[in-house]
Amino acid sequence: MSEHSPEDTEKKKRAIFDGMGPRGRDRVLKIGYEKWDPFEAPSDPIDIRKDKTNRTSQALIREFLQGVKDVEYSNDYGRGAWEICLGIINKEERFKGMYDFACWYQDLLSREGCN
Repeated sequence: MSEHSPEDTEKKKRAIFDGMGPRGRDRVLKIGYEKWDPFEAPSDPIDIRKDKTNRTSQALIREFLQGVKDVEYSNDYGRGAWEICLGIINKEERFKGMYDFACWYQDLLSREGCN
């Protein structure tokens, strides 16, 4: 808004404020009218979370489920895979424990010839 005088900018700011509903005005007054900038650029959207391979959770689960084509799986199987996928990407301790146990158990079965 550098092409407008400070007076024009203040008039526009006041007009925007006056045109707001009561809830909007309360929000502005809460942060302070002087600090409020109705002309600032909008924020960028939240980054889409990706794992270390630069894949989204949806890409990971799609790739995983396509890899188990020869095995018929239920909705519960897919839902479980989806939950652990999200948990691991979001670095939730609960899912890290589930993953570590599953890996350990698979190794145990292999070592004892129970596969």
